[in-house]
Amino acid sequence: MDKGLNEINYETSADSTTVEKLESLLDAIEDLERQESEVQSRCIVEYAKLLAEVSELEDMLQNDVGGDFVYGILDDSINESKERLNMLKKELASKLRAILLLRRQLDDIPVPAELLQYELCFSQLYTSIQKKLRQTRKYYETFNALLEIKELMLKETSLLNSISSQFQNAITSPTGRTKLVDSMKGILQGIQQKLEKVQLACESEQKACEALKEKHRIAISEQRHCYSLLKAFQVRS
Repeated sequence: MDKGLNEINYETSADSTTVEKLESLLDAIEDLERQESEVQSRCIVEYAKLLAEVSELEDMLQNDVGGDFVYGILDDSINESKERLNMLKKELASKLRAILLLRRQLDDIPVPAELLQYELCFSQLYTSIQKKLRQTRKYYETFNALLEIKELMLKETSLLNSISSQFQNAITSPTGRTKLVDSMKGILQGIQQKLEKVQLACESEQKACEALKEKHRIAISEQRHCYSLLKAFQVRS
């Protein structure tokens, strides 16, 4: 029973950890996608700026305003634009690699359908184990009860045989009667001790049963918490 409860606790903890990891990865992907969008917006702005500069330079060339000066400005502008373009390409490539890496990590995590399938398999296995465990305990309890009955019957038979063989001799003398009474008192004391032992065992079993009920209640609570987390993740997905 403890092993089954531990499996439920482990499954609950694993599901909670998986949901938290998925949420973290999704947040990271959303952040990177936002950064990617910002980089693309910057590229669009830079592109528009370059188009404006090209248009301005074309106007200057058409009007033949300072040819050498215009060509110098054009070269500087082209070089600067190339540097900015290369820098933006590197930045965009870095963001894309990070997004792809996170997406691969996200793909490695089981999807909700797989998690539900795993949970179903674990639940079926746990149910089967509990059924076998209850059957085994029942067999052991029956065997122990029958064994105890056998021992008591053997003792009873031995006692009756002893009394039958010694009663006539014991009843004819005061010493024999005293020994018989002492023997009966010893037997009664042994029976009383046996009864006390059985009562203590019963109380111990009752306490163990109460402890198992409490563990079962905690396990059910954890399982419900796991279901709520999984449902929240499915809604978010």
